[in-house]
Amino acid sequence: MRTIKYTGPVTSVTFSPDGQILASGSLDGTAQLWWAADGTLLRVLEGHTDSVGNVVFSPDGQTLASGSRDRTVRLWRAADGASLRILEGHAGSVWGVAFSPDGQILASGSLDRTVRLWRVSDGRLLRVLEGHTDAVWSVAFSPDGRTLASGSQDHTIRLWRVSDGKLLRALNGHVGSVESVAFSPDGQTLASGSVDHTVRLWQVADGVPLRILGEHMGLVRSVAFSPDGQTLASGSGDRTVRLWRAADGVPLRILEGHADSVWSVAFSPDGQTLASGSMDGTVQLW
Repeated sequence: MRTIKYTGPVTSVTFSPDGQILASGSLDGTAQLWWAADGTLLRVLEGHTDSVGNVVFSPDGQTLASGSRDRTVRLWRAADGASLRILEGHAGSVWGVAFSPDGQILASGSLDRTVRLWRVSDGRLLRVLEGHTDAVWSVAFSPDGRTLASGSQDHTIRLWRVSDGKLLRALNGHVGSVESVAFSPDGQTLASGSVDHTVRLWQVADGVPLRILGEHMGLVRSVAFSPDGQTLASGSGDRTVRLWRAADGVPLRILEGHADSVWSVAFSPDGQTLASGSMDGTVQLW
């Protein structure tokens, strides 16, 4: 395990597609870029006027998107940290951001209960997805780019058809806010983490619940599949990261070391490293 210390609580971590850079977002309103190999801080991206809730790289690794409590999404050039564009329109904090697999669309989920789809090339708003009855905390595109999942404080997950914004289905079962959603690499399974202390796995094709992973002693803030789809990681308010066998939900390992809630987990592209970001102001690499 290696620890990267930062000056503020870490809300989000993500690897660049080539695995060389780790990006993090913080409650101090900044995003940070680090060399993944040795934890050296490359640059701090400043511009948001409030907490950064989530950061994500574009599929080509050239752009970083960040969503913030200041109600905006910002696009940054990863190479030098230059601000490329500010996407405005949400009426509440933006905590979920995701690029489509082709990099042409950015989705953002907000406390204003909506999901917005933006054209990355010029920042044009393409569509507003409405239906959630409370804050949207997380968004994720399916690997084929055709479906978008959104997790909400209304306890539901919604699956939307990206092409026209049609609601495909709502997944019900959680008894608390859904904080995180993630598709498996093959697109057949969706994982969700919730305030109800559970991780749930769903069959995407028909929304059938597959299993409930209930070992955490606190809310589950983040879920992520390994690149090969065999392992699922979850980060929790109980200060731990848990690894599960995705096929059957068997607990594999508990990663302990954080001194506060784990808000974000992310696998490196080669699947060899897992990053976790915490309210304790550190990113840990496992």
